[in-house]
Amino acid sequence: MFNVQRSVFRVPCFVFNVILFNNININHFKLYIMATVQRFEDLEVWKKAREICKYISQLTQKDHFSRDFSLKDQIRRSSGSVMDNIAEGFERGGNKEFVNFLTYSKGSLGEVRSQSYRAYDYNYINEEELNKIIVDSVSLSERLGKFINYLKNSDFKGIKFTKQNQNDKEINE
Repeated sequence: MFNVQRSVFRVPCFVFNVILFNNININHFKLYIMATVQRFEDLEVWKKAREICKYISQLTQKDHFSRDFSLKDQIRRSSGSVMDNIAEGFERGGNKEFVNFLTYSKGSLGEVRSQSYRAYDYNYINEEELNKIIVDSVSLSERLGKFINYLKNSDFKGIKFTKQNQNDKEINE
């Protein structure tokens, strides 16, 4: 295991299959390289959520869509909520809270998909634009699900539970 001094969240970034040759025997094992994520902006799920939010914003500026204030505002809020909940959960510093907020993000992604179907049914977006939203949001939802499972099974419970963080609090008081 790597000695990580002040980690916030450790997530597997690279997995290597390693083969060792001992005479005739070949041993296989996986080597996990852990990355320390210091800021929510470094999370791939947040970056993808931001891309979806930007795309929704562009679509809602289209002529007919921009005049449906209710749906336009609702889908913009939902898409913004995805990235905002990832950020808020991360900043709380504990895995349990982070998992809760990642779950809220998944729910908001469902809202974005549902609202996108309405936008398509109202002829505000075309089939290609709808499919992009569906594919991107389903992909992100799957990534969030895997991330949630990882955090639930992690021995690391979050920065607010580390000894270094407790020492920092004592120094600042």
